[in-house]
Amino acid sequence: MHWISHQWKAMMLSRSLLFFKVIIMLTSKQIFLYGLFFSCITVLFWGMLPIALKLSSGFSDPITLTWLRFSVAGIILALWQWQHGKLGEFKRLSKKDWLRIAAAGTFLIINYTSFAWSLQFLLPGSAQLSFQIAPLFLALGGLIFLKETIHIKQWACFALLGIGMMVFFHPVFSNNQGNTIWIGFAIVQMSALAWSLYALLQKSLFTQLSPSNILLAIYGYALVVMLPFSSPAELTKMSFTDGMVAAFCCFNTLIAYGAFAQALRYWQTVQVSAAIALAPVTAFILTEVCVAWGVWPEIIKSSHADMLSLLGMFLVIVSAISVQFISASMQRKKNREILEQPLKVA
Repeated sequence: MHWISHQWKAMMLSRSLLFFKVIIMLTSKQIFLYGLFFSCITVLFWGMLPIALKLSSGFSDPITLTWLRFSVAGIILALWQWQHGKLGEFKRLSKKDWLRIAAAGTFLIINYTSFAWSLQFLLPGSAQLSFQIAPLFLALGGLIFLKETIHIKQWACFALLGIGMMVFFHPVFSNNQGNTIWIGFAIVQMSALAWSLYALLQKSLFTQLSPSNILLAIYGYALVVMLPFSSPAELTKMSFTDGMVAAFCCFNTLIAYGAFAQALRYWQTVQVSAAIALAPVTAFILTEVCVAWGVWPEIIKSSHADMLSLLGMFLVIVSAISVQFISASMQRKKNREILEQPLKVA
């Protein structure tokens, strides 16, 4: 009887472990699916944004549209933060913190307006792909301002990214509109550089404010600073279709960044970043869909990318994804060294 009792207990323990294993497997699957869903939403909306911004060039200038986007996002975010009692963080900010917020806001304004401006010279997919240079600027900023190191594998990825850019834009060298495209490319690089400086400043504010309140402060700053340079009266002359495009541009920011934040809850940062690197591909596909369906034919044109250009796009995407995984691997190694350091001293 004693042996039977032990066998019965072992059987029940085995079944319990199997049950909990199934639960864990289901939970892991759900976590993966939630992360995949929110990452796809982010990629989809960031892929649609350049198309909407290009359409907006017909009824609004980049500064006015950016002011409208910041204003709508700021008002909605302010109401959300106020309702949840999260505005008290601003009371502990110093003068230096406010100056950093103002600097971060200035760079984000440059990022938004210059990217919208670049779409007067580039197709949506080309502009989105050109923005993939931002990780290089961010890494260089960390090297200069934060004394971080760049591994040789990261340099290799950045070099491959540059080669991919050159291969993608190879038709420019034999195109009569090459100068126009290079102007758009240069504007996107200015946008990417401004975003990188904004990201570095935002990182320095995380000890004082939550990400939502940082954005709220920046939106409020932009609403006031950009008003003298914008033309809100233009927005009153919009047609119904123009109004729908402008509304989409405004809410795209909230939906995309909201989905991005949710994706980070379920996936690691490197997984989300790698998924988001596919946004240019989404922009290309959506552009070709618009062309195939004959939607906005005067504004949305086909890229007519050849196989060599597609190879360049592939190299850029692979480089952007690879640098994320390499950076994450380096960070994990650094964290292990920090944890093991006291043991070595002991």
